[in-house]
Amino acid sequence: MAVSLVYLLLRQVLQMLTQLARDGGAKDVELLVLRRQVAVLRRQVHRPDLQPADRVVLAALSRLLPRQHWAAFFVTPATLLRWHRQLIARHWTYPHARPGRPPVDREIRELVLRLAAENPTWGHRRVQGELARLGYRLAASAVWKILHQAGVDPAPRRTGPTWKQFLTAQAHTILACDYFTVDTVLLKRIYVLFFIELATRHVHVVGVTAHPTGTWVTQQARNLLMSLDQRAEGIRFLLRDRDTKFTAAFDTVFTAADIDVIRIPPQAPRANAYAERWVGTVRRECTDRMLIAGERHLSSVLTEYTKHYNGHRPHRSLGQRPPNPPPQVVDLSSARVQRRPILGGLINEYSHAA
Repeated sequence: MAVSLVYLLLRQVLQMLTQLARDGGAKDVELLVLRRQVAVLRRQVHRPDLQPADRVVLAALSRLLPRQHWAAFFVTPATLLRWHRQLIARHWTYPHARPGRPPVDREIRELVLRLAAENPTWGHRRVQGELARLGYRLAASAVWKILHQAGVDPAPRRTGPTWKQFLTAQAHTILACDYFTVDTVLLKRIYVLFFIELATRHVHVVGVTAHPTGTWVTQQARNLLMSLDQRAEGIRFLLRDRDTKFTAAFDTVFTAADIDVIRIPPQAPRANAYAERWVGTVRRECTDRMLIAGERHLSSVLTEYTKHYNGHRPHRSLGQRPPNPPPQVVDLSSARVQRRPILGGLINEYSHAA
């Protein structure tokens, strides 16, 4: 009964709307239809997902209606006002190109810093000239700004090479020396004096003693130069730390052979990195894995290890070759690999069987 009544009422309303449409009230009918559709959507969607374009249209239409009619919108009046304020703000603060020169590309900035790092004597104008030669047009002031922002000062304050650059450039003429210690099974400390040729990584263990006096150290220096013979003529620098065991008489032995003695800065072991690295290697591979009985035992162990280190152990910086590779040509198609234990099997060497 109730459904029939509702249907009859709805039919009467529709007839009235039809009559209005016939009288030219089609727009009013359309409005009623749209309002009903909005009411249905409001029941189904709690919070509609509005796109930026939707907000613009609604905010603009809100200015065309009196506030008493704003109930037609499905958002609050405060929301409409906020959208309108945002539109005005965006209108007057739209993105625009910044005045001045365009920013420098990241690749060019990295190239500027690379040129400055690899060439310590170059100032910002020299870097600019190299960039121009490579086809990059960049103002000198822009290069200066890039260096300044990266904390790199223009020349001439960058004229001095770093230790790494110095050692790499002069490696074939540098000999480095240092000590390291080994404690015996009876807790007696033994000192080992060694030298290393930076270019080839060839190591010379020249002395083992529990009492490294100045006289003893000086004599080991003489013995080294005698063993090097003509090879000593190509050496121009000796790199050492500031240990008091290196006396003036020790330095005199080398200066008499036209070898300049360079003392590394205080508390800067990385300046003698090649020697420090060898100490770490000999400890890991040899002395830390053995019990040393005394000086003679340690001398014998280090003699065998340095023979392996210089003649067989590969080095990454030397292209995986040892300092003194044996000259041999092997037919790999028929070669057989054999193992030879070193230091009682502590280290193994491999070679092709004869």
